[in-house]
Order: sequence, then C-alpha cells, then structure tokens
Amino acid sequence: MTKQPDQPAAQQHIAADRQASLVARYGAAIPPAGPWNDHLSLLLSHRSVRAYAPDPLPAGTLETLVAAGQSAATSSNLQAWSVVAVTDPVKKAKLAEYAGGQKHIEQCPLFLIWIADLARNQRVGAEADVEMESAAYLETFLVAAIDAALAAQNAVIAAESLDLSTVYIGAMRNQPEAVAEMLGLPPATMAVFGLCVGYAAAGAEGQVKPRLPQSAVLFEERYGVADETQLRAAYDVEMGNFSRRQNMPVDSWSARVLERMGPIKSMKGRDRLKEIIRRLGFPLR
Repeated sequence: MTKQPDQPAAQQHIAADRQASLVARYGAAIPPAGPWNDHLSLLLSHRSVRAYAPDPLPAGTLETLVAAGQSAATSSNLQAWSVVAVTDPVKKAKLAEYAGGQKHIEQCPLFLIWIADLARNQRVGAEADVEMESAAYLETFLVAAIDAALAAQNAVIAAESLDLSTVYIGAMRNQPEAVAEMLGLPPATMAVFGLCVGYAAAGAEGQVKPRLPQSAVLFEERYGVADETQLRAAYDVEMGNFSRRQNMPVDSWSARVLERMGPIKSMKGRDRLKEIIRRLGFPLR
C-alpha cells in the first residue's frame, strides 16, 4: 500500500520555505503570504555572482538556455533578438576590457551577448521587396531590446534551475561599436547587454540582496509616493545591514542612486548612446 504524504508536514515545509524566501528578499518588510511552490522559491533566491570556477558546463547547456530564451514572450512573434555565445579566452578578455575590467567575464566558461536584432527582419523585407517603414522608429528598437531582455531573463531562470550562476553585464553598452565589430554584427543590430554563466567560485555565491519593500513599488489603481521617504530610509538600513553581512563597504540604496544617476561620468560613455545606436543602423525616429 502506497504511503500517503504527510500533508501537515508538507504544508509546514511550504510555509517555512516561503517565509525564509520572503525574509531574505525583503528583510522585515515582507509582504503578506500567498500561494507558493518551488519555482517561486527559485525566483526569490536569485543573486548576481561575480566570481566563477573554471569548471566546464555540461554538454548541451547552451542550447538548453537558448531554448528557454526562445520560450519567452516576444512582441507580435517578431523574435527581434539574437544571442552570441563567446567562450574564446582572448575574446572574453577583450570584452572584459570593454566592460571596464570586469574579470568575471574572463572567468565564466560561457559569456552570452544578447542582441537587439532588426537585421533579420530587414532581410525578410528585402527578399520580399517590401520597405520596412516601422523599423526606423524608436518603438521598434524598444521592441527588439525588450525582446532580448525577456529572452535573457528566461535563460537566467533556466540556468539557476540547473545550479548555475549568472550576472548581467550592462557595460557592453560602454563601447557598443567595438563590441559590434568584434562580433561581426550587421547594421540594425546592437549588443544590449552580456550575461556571464557558470558555476560560482567557492565562497562567491553571496546572499540574496534585499529589494525595496513592495509598498514602494506596488500601487493600487493610482501611482503614489506618500510614504516613500520613510520606506526608503528603512530600506537604506536593510542595505547597510546587507553590506555588513557581505563584508562590503557599508552603502545605502539612496547613496547608490545618487552616485549612479548624478554625475554624467557615471554613465561610462553611455551618454552618447543615442548617436551610437543611430550609427549602428537604428534611425530612432
């Protein structure tokens, strides 16, 4: 006779896992408990990893991640993205240089560069002798960039379900023309970000980083900021505690926002991005 699972024990396990996951993500400001499963636990456990072991990935990992990416939503099924997989150490070293010396690009066994790609759809138009008038507009570039982001996030979730670690590299936009030349990208394509994939180096797994409380980002019916100052102050305390636990310089979210969005120099050259995107073949009308 098959033994039935202990329902109370299973429910207790779910409740404990949910509580631990929410506390790790929000600290004291946890939202009300809701439905829960292992997939949600995986999502809430996400953390960026910036040091990788040299271990190779299992055969077929790249293709599995791309299959996950291709299963993401895509606007009107245009599938206006591509991805370039880079494993060559020399190329990864150069890409790390373009990204301001981010060594984890060199360490990870697989570096994925996600491309906003209108060139493929333009080729469809050329073969049919149809002028793709909408391709010249900002909206269409946004479609391609958002499609790439949705696909990449699916790939991240798939990687983490396989006990792999990841970190996004927005600094591919520091020198997008140099990246395009290295990768042989045609006009109407652009590397919008990179993604390190691999096994975390010992001790580099890190902790889940707290996020703003939901009451700072979730609004019912109308946007509102009535309690934002107090919510932000409490979150700054959480981030300070996180920094101490990680043996990092004590920092606050507010200070990071001011540092990152205050001086133009913090953009690392991306203040010229619009003109660069146009040179890469996106008119942005």
